[in-house]
Amino acid sequence: MTDRLMDGYDVVVLGGGAAGLSGALMLARARRSVVVIDAGAPRNAPATGVHGLLAREGIRPAELLERGRTEVRGYGGHVVSGEVAAVTREGTEPFEVTLADGRSVRARRLLVATGLVDELPDVPGLRERWGRDVLHCPYCHGWEVRDQAIGVLASGPMSVHQALLFRQWSEDVTFFSHTMPLPTGEEREQLTARGIRVVHGEVASLEIAGDRLVGVRLSDGTVVSREALAVAPRMVARTGFLRALGLTAREHPSGVGEFVSSDATGRTDASGVWVAGNVTDPAAQVGTAAAAGAAAAAQINADLVAEETRQAVADRAASEEFGKAFWEERYRGQHAPADGRQPNPQLVTETGELAPGTALDAGCGEGADAIWLASHGWRVTAVDIADAALRHARKHAETLGGDITSRIDWVQADLTGWVPPEEHFDLVSTHYVHVAADRAALFRRLAASVAPGGTLLIVGHQSGDAETAAPHASSAVHFTAEEIAADLDPERWDIAVTEARTRSAPTHDGHEVTLRDAVVRARRRP
Repeated sequence: MTDRLMDGYDVVVLGGGAAGLSGALMLARARRSVVVIDAGAPRNAPATGVHGLLAREGIRPAELLERGRTEVRGYGGHVVSGEVAAVTREGTEPFEVTLADGRSVRARRLLVATGLVDELPDVPGLRERWGRDVLHCPYCHGWEVRDQAIGVLASGPMSVHQALLFRQWSEDVTFFSHTMPLPTGEEREQLTARGIRVVHGEVASLEIAGDRLVGVRLSDGTVVSREALAVAPRMVARTGFLRALGLTAREHPSGVGEFVSSDATGRTDASGVWVAGNVTDPAAQVGTAAAAGAAAAAQINADLVAEETRQAVADRAASEEFGKAFWEERYRGQHAPADGRQPNPQLVTETGELAPGTALDAGCGEGADAIWLASHGWRVTAVDIADAALRHARKHAETLGGDITSRIDWVQADLTGWVPPEEHFDLVSTHYVHVAADRAALFRRLAASVAPGGTLLIVGHQSGDAETAAPHASSAVHFTAEEIAADLDPERWDIAVTEARTRSAPTHDGHEVTLRDAVVRARRRP
């Protein structure tokens, strides 16, 4: 598995077994970006075949998984080898999944399908025969040992039940009490009624001849001839990495081991986390686990759709609220804001050392940035949605005299639909531009307008800062530098700055507040 990790995904699936791959397939077919982190330690690896799986009866476990990986990749999903070391999340930010080798990846949702580990009784020879003639599930292996001499090793509260089940496949079943108390009462009556012999005494080892189980040796030396041995292991969920999210495995009501609880859809108590397969259903066979993975994936996709729809509604409302009429009203008949005649500080910091050339100021407002650039030798195209803002800008430029006015072309346009001229600019700059659903598309158009060797500067309010400090800023102007930089093709761009910077600014009532700017500066490769 050689798929590389991207910076972020819609969903990270933890676990590459039947549940995880089935979930990933469903998500990939739903056109979600998805990656499966596979530690390569499937629970059923010792088994010679997968049974009870419609249309794939008897398929080798390794072949089934390889087919699943191929199908996931065929729809654009990634499958990556790795062991999860930790999963963390800050507030509503994406999940951060860290692997044991130090790699990390972010995701909006998690599907945990890491399965469980079978803890076997401490009997010499048991582990070596596991999945061959030492078995646990009659539905998985009962047919293969039908009519054989079967032993059942008591190891937990479900052992008598296990013996009664295996009796369906053979009339010769022996129950070994081992270190457990002898069955009494109703359980003893049930075993007797079904002709299941009960042997008292601790099992010391297995008798093997010609690479086959031939008997069970007790601690007193007695050997009971058997051809197969059923064991109920303690099942331990692979979930230690979820503790930071407040998720821990708890004891299953049946007493068979651990599981992570969830609702019927696989949703856990941790927001954004679903579980599927043996990690939440210890008794699930391959088919059941695969179905649960697919069902959880459908719920995850529906959850993402709901989130995206809420955001689209909010963006549409923001777009209407901060449309042309809003900005015309804001600027009409007003003097420039208190800081309107000063360039944005990040512009000065990031472009002060650049050689002047052609510049595009996207969302220029009352023109402070465009005027500063022109005064430093740049030829500027300044674009804004509001005629009133541009009137203020022109008037301001004219009062400064010199050749500043001749260096600036003022353009009235709505950036959400405006296409930059065919010429490429040595600098493309935008600060706190208010767009909603089209923000990513706008930034891509602006990036495409940068000349080879030129500079792209994008500044917005850092996500999470109080909007009361920026009263005219919608959620559309809040983002992180990393979010914007991730959309720039690393083969075409050299990222110079991705930072959150602190600055002071006045509020509408004249107070000073501290804001954080998300700053991205990148150079387009020649």
